[in-house]
Amino acid sequence: MRKDLAMDLAPRSGEFDLLSYWKVVRERRWTILGIAGVIVAVVLVATLLTKPTYRASSTLQIERETIKVVNSDALASADSPYDRDFYQTQFELLKSRSLALRVIQDLNLINDPYFSGGAKPKAPGGPRAAPAAGDIRQREQALIGAVQGGLTIEPVSNSRLVRISFDAADAGLAARVANAYADAFIASNIERRFGASAYAKKYLEERLAELKGRLADSEKQLVGFAEKQQIISVGEGEPSLSAQNLSALNALLAKAQDERIRAEAQWRQANAGSGMGMPEVVDNALIQSLRQSRATLAGQYQEKSASFKADYPEMVQLKGQIAELDRQIATEVNNIRSSVNSRYGAAKAQEDLLARRIQLLKGDVLDLANRSIQYNILKRETATNQQIYDALLQRYKEIGVAGGIGANNISIVDRAEVPGGPYKPNLRRNVAFALIFGLVLGTLAAFLLKFLDRRIRSSKALEALTGRPVLGIIPKLEAGTTPAQASANARSPFSESYRSVRTALQFATPHGLPRTLLVTSPGSSEGKSTSAAELAHNIAQLGRRVVLIDADLRNPSLHKALGRSNAVGLSNVLAGAAEVSAALQDVEGAGFALITSGPLPPNPPELLGGDGLIRLLEQLSAQFEIVIIDGPPVLGLADAPLLASRAEATLLVVMADVTRSDAVHGALQRLSATHGNVLGTLFTRWDMRGDGEYGYGGYGYYQYGASDR
Repeated sequence: MRKDLAMDLAPRSGEFDLLSYWKVVRERRWTILGIAGVIVAVVLVATLLTKPTYRASSTLQIERETIKVVNSDALASADSPYDRDFYQTQFELLKSRSLALRVIQDLNLINDPYFSGGAKPKAPGGPRAAPAAGDIRQREQALIGAVQGGLTIEPVSNSRLVRISFDAADAGLAARVANAYADAFIASNIERRFGASAYAKKYLEERLAELKGRLADSEKQLVGFAEKQQIISVGEGEPSLSAQNLSALNALLAKAQDERIRAEAQWRQANAGSGMGMPEVVDNALIQSLRQSRATLAGQYQEKSASFKADYPEMVQLKGQIAELDRQIATEVNNIRSSVNSRYGAAKAQEDLLARRIQLLKGDVLDLANRSIQYNILKRETATNQQIYDALLQRYKEIGVAGGIGANNISIVDRAEVPGGPYKPNLRRNVAFALIFGLVLGTLAAFLLKFLDRRIRSSKALEALTGRPVLGIIPKLEAGTTPAQASANARSPFSESYRSVRTALQFATPHGLPRTLLVTSPGSSEGKSTSAAELAHNIAQLGRRVVLIDADLRNPSLHKALGRSNAVGLSNVLAGAAEVSAALQDVEGAGFALITSGPLPPNPPELLGGDGLIRLLEQLSAQFEIVIIDGPPVLGLADAPLLASRAEATLLVVMADVTRSDAVHGALQRLSATHGNVLGTLFTRWDMRGDGEYGYGGYGYYQYGASDR
């Protein structure tokens, strides 16, 4: 977007400014209304000339699955009941060419006057000739596009309903076709289901016969291999006889090893020392009785040894009795030791026997395992064939039951009725849409024209374009009012605006009003001469000595506006043909002096570019406080840049709604090229009525306090 337009539509203070957009719409309102009116008129005429079209609709309910009378899964993949792909498939089937062809054939549409244009071919001079089959096929194929063109499939949102609509110029035909589509879709769906069942049944019959033979062959191979390898099955999942025996012998071997370990421990204890500490000895009652008797005799012997000598007969008798008891005890201990040794030998022999038997059984089990590899393969193959055969047989029976039930997952909710009125064209709707579209298009055109329009329409756009302040906004005068008349009223908006410009100029430089001020504009007739005269008048009202110079040596106007003679003026002074005092004229009632342009010279740039202008400005600056120069336009002439280089400051006058942004930009470039000091701009002939810029409410800002008191 161009910079000036962007500023026109820019928000104020960071807010979204709808007023700027409303201004564009209001300025281009006739363009918007004109475009809308043309579009409405075109649509209205087209609607009135359009042949009425009738729409009839039938409604179907499509379920994902049928009611399951038997526990039989669908032949298709069991997807989610809310699968969108399923319903999208149904909608596409409704739009298919095959279904359209079926409707054409069911209703015999090739002979319907609506599609045949009212012509019914007949044989010349006799009954109607029967068309060839190829011709009928071609005519049916040609009608498919026409039938599909009038068809509309509308899924009802958040439901399992779909609306089938058909548009035609014949209301009865629209209803017949809509109902025929519903009937044909249901019939084709049932046919597809029966076709799928029949195909599946035939396929399963072939597979069952094949699998039955394979199952018989695998069972024969399994039995033959078992007989050849002497493999006896003791049950499904049960180990073989050899494995069972090996397991039992392993348990017996573990028990024998435990008994041998205990017997070996007893044997080692019995062979270590006197053996008196063996549990069998300790627990033996005879040995304990003998030991007790010996202890008694030993006590007697010890007691009598104090009185008798060892060879005393009684002492010899006691000693013999003790020796006999020791012999008897040793005999009993040796018997117990022999018993322990025997048990240990028997336990070790049993363990060795079991170990040898287990070694033999291990070989048998490993040999059986090697021979069972092929047996297990044959057994698994037989089981797999049996499972597949049972599953296919079950499916075959289910399909046979389900195929004869005839359930359907599609039903008609509402049949199409003959419409009572046309569906289109809808005059109200078309006109409303045309009006809305026209207004939108007109609004877009208005903003496009605004974008293409390079005229400056607001002070904000001017300030953004130049990068310099707008020192004043001069309102547009009422029709028939001259600047002199407006200036005569001190309280008029025209006068107030120039006084505000004067105030702005008082703060434009560090020393106040510029001593030499050039007033120019990008083009002609933009109000620069009027502005120069008004500024001279308003500054003079401050009591300052002001001189106004008409430096437009090509098209001067101040002498006419102020009613002064132009016989001697600026051109005479610059050419050296007259003194400054001869060119000065007093403007009665205005309070400032005037130097008109004088006779028009053939070479204005040479006069303005010479030293005469510098000397003139020096003389006038010594005599007057403020020198205001009314210069020619900037563009296309070299005069204004020369004057800008001589003046202390330059004021660029821009006319609202007339001056183009590129003209202002070019003028600033030319003035900057000669080092002209452009203080700011002056926005003239601005129509403030109804404009909300700055929120002044039109002329009310300048008329504040203007009422009679």
